[in-house]
Amino acid sequence: MWERRISIITCLHFIKHSDFYDALRISEILLTNQHDLIQKAVGWMLREIGNIDYDAEFAFLVEDDRYNKMPRTMLRYAIEKFDPDVRKQFLNGTI
Repeated sequence: MWERRISIITCLHFIKHSDFYDALRISEILLTNQHDLIQKAVGWMLREIGNIDYDAEFAFLVEDDRYNKMPRTMLRYAIEKFDPDVRKQFLNGTI
């Protein structure tokens, strides 16, 4: 579990430099992980991507309907800073 968590959190350095590739690929791998610390870390990194490039995070979430496949905790962390109406649509599964 710790190695998986470290793998996603270390992507923060790259995210801060607008390099999202590894973070998005690791997020895809960990998308359905059931451990809450993994869910929080992935959601956090997705939110950090959105802080820099909203469209990149949004596209990742809606592609292949990922937002409906991920655990609720991960989704809530990821969309925390979205507009309230958009956040509600994600939580209702209507995006």
